Amino acid sequence: MSQQRQQHGAVGIDDPILEIRDASVTFDMARGTSRVLDNLSLDIARDEIIGVVGESGSGKTMLASAILDSVDDPGYLEGEVTYHPEDGDPVDVLSLSEEELKGIRWEEIAFVVQGAQSGFNPTMKIKDHFVETLRTHDADLQEGMERAHQLLEDVYLEPTQILESYGHQLSGGQKQRALIALGLVLEPEVVVMDEPTSALDLLMQRSIVSLLADLKEEYALTIVFITHDLALVTDLADRIAVMYGFEVVEVGPSETILADSGHPYTRKLLNTVPTISADEADMDIIEGSAPDPVNVPSGCTFHPRCPLADDQCVNIDPPLGKVGDDHHAACHYPEEAREALPLSYTEGD
Repeated sequence: MSQQRQQHGAVGIDDPILEIRDASVTFDMARGTSRVLDNLSLDIARDEIIGVVGESGSGKTMLASAILDSVDDPGYLEGEVTYHPEDGDPVDVLSLSEEELKGIRWEEIAFVVQGAQSGFNPTMKIKDHFVETLRTHDADLQEGMERAHQLLEDVYLEPTQILESYGHQLSGGQKQRALIALGLVLEPEVVVMDEPTSALDLLMQRSIVSLLADLKEEYALTIVFITHDLALVTDLADRIAVMYGFEVVEVGPSETILADSGHPYTRKLLNTVPTISADEADMDIIEGSAPDPVNVPSGCTFHPRCPLADDQCVNIDPPLGKVGDDHHAACHYPEEAREALPLSYTEGD
């Protein structure tokens, strides 16, 4: 890490179910060290839906892997991830053995993978995936399959038909809903979803979002919803965390992020969202490209693309500071950003 880069403080939450502190993921490459998560700190509240948003390559998927301590070799993860179960002592996730991790993954923190197409083994029936998951975690098979039937009904699928099918026999929407049911079969407290709607059409995306809101209430879930689609997640999330350059640059209540975001990147990202009220010619573009993980810019990671950047932005990494009620942004000039970059996105578009 450059000497100019700071550790961003976490935003405090009254009842966190997950506390992430100074999480970094690096890969040693021939051309240097690739840093794909950079000293990220974030609290996730119990029973909330938090949307994690950013362009491709911003570090969103690596954050999901860090939460579950499932960064693939030769990646190196450091920092702290603390899980607070509803009953019991806090769990230091990154200190657990592989056997102990097995008891956390799926049973406490489940992961719904990106893309329903790759979520099921094509040689196995859907039923076999549920059975394998239950057996791997030494769960009661009969009770687990009864729960699977109920979950499939909850996601508006016909259980017997779906369980006897292979993945290729289901539509994209059916597969995604079956994956969600599989993720819930061991009754986790937290579900991390990585781009769960990316391969679906707009109507099915909206259907999945509505379904997740219902499931959250039905099963008292905490959901971490990772997506590049800011417009989609605003209908679902209680809070939004915006990632850029492998770190969180803004976090706050969804309605606040929509109406009064304080980071230039968030405001420009909002202005790239197609709306009913704005002409295509009025849509913004974010010139330049995302940071190279081997050569992350000094200071604010967004400064090479930011119209407001000055010497302070180039040399000093801004901390995640308070810019409103329960609202934080890592920017030296949040008020200037609000004035210079008016928002074209409005609620209801």
